Amino acid sequence: MVDPQETRAWLEAMQQALAAGEPIAWCVVVEAQGSTPRRAGSKMLVFADGRTVGTVGGGETEHRVIQAAQQAMQDGRPRVETYRLVDPARGDPGVCGGQMRVYIEPVLPPPQIVVVGAGHVGRAVAELAHWLGFRVIVVDDRAGWCEHQPIPEADACVEAPPEAIPEHVHITPQTFIVLVTRGSPVDVAALPALLQTPARYIGVIGSRRRWLTTARALRERGVPEDALHRVRTPIGLDIGGETPREIALSIMAEIVAELHGRGKQGAATQPERNEGAQ
Repeated sequence: MVDPQETRAWLEAMQQALAAGEPIAWCVVVEAQGSTPRRAGSKMLVFADGRTVGTVGGGETEHRVIQAAQQAMQDGRPRVETYRLVDPARGDPGVCGGQMRVYIEPVLPPPQIVVVGAGHVGRAVAELAHWLGFRVIVVDDRAGWCEHQPIPEADACVEAPPEAIPEHVHITPQTFIVLVTRGSPVDVAALPALLQTPARYIGVIGSRRRWLTTARALRERGVPEDALHRVRTPIGLDIGGETPREIALSIMAEIVAELHGRGKQGAATQPERNEGAQ
């Protein structure tokens, strides 16, 4: 029999996590045969840092479920794990004699896009990203820009110097960063700190020549080559557009492809005419 108080605590913790935008995974024993520590219907909620609410039995079995749940939060895929509790010498997590099957499903917050640069292209990217269901953070270093140039589609508009963006915006593995700034010096100031974050995607607008200038300056600052290889530039898919909204469409098409595992590492294919459109 499922404990109502345990279920209530599990549901309340899930609601709080969702409200806070934390990734979680819920784990349910869907089958229990023979002697097992918990019966079918037992639940456990796992947070990204390994914290739990509820239990699926404790011990080594629960430890393995937590590890599987953390992996599910990383790759976004649900799974069913089977645990035999017979012979630890063969790698089983226990000796109870039974077998458990646990369904694990990640519950992830909406992906977040950080738009660096609140010009024409940045505003268009924010508008389209909002429509696509992203949490949208716009960052600009110009004094009063957020106050005097409001972007209604943004969940937040942050005034911050380029080099300090990670100090003002929480960046996670579900964050996509789009630099559509007014010039290479801003990119050079912003990228060293951004490349140290776990962001899933970092893209920079502009021509190949502009990127060569930016990359040279970053190397002089000691940014390693493997970090530079994380940058997508020129940003976006080549759809032949040139207006801010068309450029935003090309950028978001690339990001959605990345979100669904269809992205390509390295330089994108957006035409060089994007330089100056931001």
